[in-house]
Order: sequence, then structure tokens, then C-alpha cells
Amino acid sequence: MTTLGNWQKSSFSGGGDGNACVELATEPHAIRLRESDTPSIELVTTPVPLAHLLHGIRLGTLGSA
Repeated sequence: MTTLGNWQKSSFSGGGDGNACVELATEPHAIRLRESDTPSIELVTTPVPLAHLLHGIRLGTLGSA
């Protein structure tokens, strides 16, 4: 688990108790993602693969050959 203090909530988190959102923290060569209700579990990636994933999500092409 990272001890970085620069975790940011997704703008899509909405209101409520704050435990139903995605948070991210950036480092020089990595992006860390976690859910606020389980902050000890993190996904670590780099900008290029994350950009490809987000592009595929936006296009709706994930899972197609």
C-alpha cells in the first residue's frame, strides 16, 4: 500500500458516505488506483496501458476481436 497523500476521488463518485468511489494517485512513472472502501488493495499501471483501456471503454470495443 502506498503512503502517498495525493489520492484524488473520481468526479463520478457523487455524494453519500464517500465509500463508493475510485481514487487515484500519480507518481512520475506510475498511476495507482484503488476503491475507497478497500484502500489497501491497489492497481498499479503506467499512463499508456491505462489510456488504451480507457479508449477501449469509450469506444465500446473491449472484448471484441
